[in-house]
Amino acid sequence: MDIFERIIKDEGGPLGQYRKKAHGYFMFPKLEGEIQPYMKFQGKEVLAWTFNNYLGLANHPKVRKADAEAAAKWGLGYPMGARMMSGHTLLHEQLERELADFEKKEDAYLFNFGYQGMISTIDAMVNRHDIIVYDSEAHACIMDGVRLHLGQRIVYPHNNIEKCRKSLERATRLTADTGGGILLITEGVYGMTGDLGILDEICALKKEFNFRILIDDAHGFGVMGANGCGTSEHYHVMDQVDLYFGAFAKSMASIGGFVAGPKSIINYLRYNLRSQIYAKSLPMPIVEGLLKRLEMVRTQPELREQLWVVTRALQTGLRARGFDIGKAEACVTPVFMHGGVEEATGILVDLRDNHHIFCSVVVYPVVPKGVIMFRLIPTAMHNLEHVAYTLDAFGRIQEKWQRGVYKIDAIPDKAIDL
Repeated sequence: MDIFERIIKDEGGPLGQYRKKAHGYFMFPKLEGEIQPYMKFQGKEVLAWTFNNYLGLANHPKVRKADAEAAAKWGLGYPMGARMMSGHTLLHEQLERELADFEKKEDAYLFNFGYQGMISTIDAMVNRHDIIVYDSEAHACIMDGVRLHLGQRIVYPHNNIEKCRKSLERATRLTADTGGGILLITEGVYGMTGDLGILDEICALKKEFNFRILIDDAHGFGVMGANGCGTSEHYHVMDQVDLYFGAFAKSMASIGGFVAGPKSIINYLRYNLRSQIYAKSLPMPIVEGLLKRLEMVRTQPELREQLWVVTRALQTGLRARGFDIGKAEACVTPVFMHGGVEEATGILVDLRDNHHIFCSVVVYPVVPKGVIMFRLIPTAMHNLEHVAYTLDAFGRIQEKWQRGVYKIDAIPDKAIDL
């Protein structure tokens, strides 16, 4: 069969099959205006709980000023070329040095994109003799990195320390034959559900097994821990995590990421990360803007304190009203309900059109069939009035859901036809 014919017949896969009804409203929606709690969606003002802008830096005056001045000074082109060839600058080095100091590591290296950076780190760290052990609910960037591995990989059920131990036992036996090592990959904060990786328990297994730990802390960096150093700081295991991966797209409200660890390993990665060797260097305005953001993470704890005030109020209020928010301990706040795609759609339309609340909804195949997950992201921009309004709206939604109001036969036609 012709490739194009197969794709057209498939109707876009598990998510793409909803394109005709979903595009422009449920998927690829357009939020307009300044990044703040209230924005415009299809001409209506909505209370937005959908941005990973944890510390409110995306539209912070100091950040906007730093970004604008850097763009005026450097333009968006400089430096030209990949870091290894012609895109290396003193400011790139400074940012790496400050990130390493912040994470109490010897060195760090920048990525243009967090997703590509994680894939490339996994690819560079292991050879066909090594074995990867990883959590079953790892982010797609980890899964894609693992798929590149030519050796064996072992997955253990999410946050199940006994299964993790057994996986390490098996990996240890296998490496006795292959002569390789073991890389365990986990997340600090699981970005869909807000629960934490069991870093303390995993690190404790180092007393029993010989392995290295790589954590993806995209949602923990800048947020978790006494100083915002991340989930490893929260668990007091910063010195036991071998490689720390952080992203700039969340608490830093920018783009890119970094990996921090021993100088010898970071130097190896500098010369072996394909996603950086063959990609243009981060533009200077981004680098200068990130330096300002990192400074604010270090020196303005009140932003993090406000974030946690809002987060705790939202999560406590939802639980008190009988909502299932799972094991959420970080800022990401899921609300689990039961029903199909049509029911999820009806609830979302009610939230957006009638209650003017904009949050994301997740259905199968991202979550199991019959599960509906609404995902709310508190930020330092929100306040307790926003929380109270949202709790009241979800209470009304819950009452209608229990009465079966949302059991409709078809997805409402809200989309913009492509």
